[in-house]
Amino acid sequence: MTTDQSNSSLGELRRQRTPAAAQPLADALDAPRKTFTTRAGQRLAYYADGPAAGTPLVLIHSINAAPSSYELRPLFDHYRAQRPVYSLDLPGFGQSERPAGPYTPDLFADAISDFLTQVVAQPAAVVALSLSAEFTARATAAVPDLVDSLVLISPTGFSRRPLPSAAAARRVHRVLTTPGLSQGLYGLVASRPSIRFFLNKSFTTRAPDDLINYAYATSHQPGARHAPLYFLSTQLFTPQAADRLYGGLRDLPVLVIADRDPYVDFAGLPEFIAAHPNWRHETLAPHLGLPHWEHPAATRAVLDRFWNEAFAL
Repeated sequence: MTTDQSNSSLGELRRQRTPAAAQPLADALDAPRKTFTTRAGQRLAYYADGPAAGTPLVLIHSINAAPSSYELRPLFDHYRAQRPVYSLDLPGFGQSERPAGPYTPDLFADAISDFLTQVVAQPAAVVALSLSAEFTARATAAVPDLVDSLVLISPTGFSRRPLPSAAAARRVHRVLTTPGLSQGLYGLVASRPSIRFFLNKSFTTRAPDDLINYAYATSHQPGARHAPLYFLSTQLFTPQAADRLYGGLRDLPVLVIADRDPYVDFAGLPEFIAAHPNWRHETLAPHLGLPHWEHPAATRAVLDRFWNEAFAL
């Protein structure tokens, strides 16, 4: 092999090992996308559509390796014909800014409360998914006059298992963000086979290809790894969330939709519901965390009945 051939081969190997530049992220929803700036100075994106009249509906996606407003697309697409609907991309995800951090429960809660205050600016029905239920409970406590009702789909915070200590979580995060390891580790978690595997675990059948494709696309944007690595370290979870966060929501209609979930433990939920008469629980079984995808009509029926009863009180 000549020197020129050798250099050419090495160049080709380098090109194969260098990831292609991320393609611009398409919108998660076929709706107008706008931005606002939080009190912390972060630029966050949101989608908004629907008629001007009616109680606004605010949708808050989950936290994982590749979340976005796409997770709530079935609800957004249905209710946009009936009422004003908003879907927020949380800090570090979707079309919002993705700085290196730090990411904390307060950061996400403040983003939601700022959104309710600055953008929605009137009492709303709020739907939050998984870990974002904890952030939304914090935000509701901060701006109670702007939340008319709350729906929590597969919420975290009801497990009887203790979380790692804050110090242990910080140590895990330091390991996860080790230079030379961080991007490679996240690359494995955010690979298409990995995303397909983990999303399939949230469906009794198979995850839709469009959901997988968007999760892959959003997880390959610049800065995409920063917020998920805080999540993986467990720093975004609140110890004793049922008592510390949910227990204070006593003057608000709250609906929990939860059946089974491979990532969330609901062991403490029945006892909590029994002790809080303003809370209701629907299973919509069988589902594994995303009933609005697997049972869209049944989910909408439960939501409509809950809202009708809540507003009739």
